[in-house]
Amino acid sequence: MHLVLDLDSEVPIYQQIRDRVVEAIAEGALAPGTGLPSTRQLAVDLTINFHTVNKAYDLLRREGIIRINRKSGAAVRPDVKQSSTDDLRGGVDWARMRTFLAELDVRGIPKEEVMAYVEATLDGFPGRDDG
Repeated sequence: MHLVLDLDSEVPIYQQIRDRVVEAIAEGALAPGTGLPSTRQLAVDLTINFHTVNKAYDLLRREGIIRINRKSGAAVRPDVKQSSTDDLRGGVDWARMRTFLAELDVRGIPKEEVMAYVEATLDGFPGRDDG
């Protein structure tokens, strides 16, 4: 797994790891059921502290995106992209999304441009059937 992080970003590294994993799943680069590197291995690969990777993996686990097994390690949940009877939006950080949309508004980005970008991005994720 190849993750590109911005070590100079204001976004914490653990959050960047979490975000890149979610993006890789959405883009099809990480398929459901795919194993992830151990926290120590990914930390070595990224030259960061393994506690940072552990924090990202724990966040992904709590969000229901990956599963962690002591014997087999971390993996993308096999059912990660499937609907369930649970509230599908329960794990989404809507406040974070609202803040991001507010930033776009404050910067004067037109609604039409935002909507076009959102649609194009979602349409670019493989396997979407709601198009």
